[in-house]
Amino acid sequence: MMRIGSIVWGVRDVPRAIEFWTAVLDYRPLREPDVDWAILVPKEGRGPQLAIKEVTSPSAHHQRHHLDLYAFDQDAEVERLLVLGASTVDWDYEDGADYVVLSDPDGNRFCVVAAGDAARSQ
Repeated sequence: MMRIGSIVWGVRDVPRAIEFWTAVLDYRPLREPDVDWAILVPKEGRGPQLAIKEVTSPSAHHQRHHLDLYAFDQDAEVERLLVLGASTVDWDYEDGADYVVLSDPDGNRFCVVAAGDAARSQ
């Protein structure tokens, strides 16, 4: 079982992006933002999370947005996605990373996050 957990939006200015996207979507930070990361959620009701992530690359030269797919069983889902045509991506993972970076058949990257029961709720 898997679902879209977050749409991850790469930006150069996190505080400005928070200001802009919270106004555009009527969202609020889920918790106190870090200097390089924030998760925005609807002020009322339900809806997709928008994760704001600081990036250094210019948008014209690098993919800056991707999906985080929340997986109940990460290993099984990664194997299933590889059979369906996804590819592994050479990635420099930090210690304790809870995600695996893959790409779709067109080369677009996405993450499969080990989310456990959070993959089942919407």
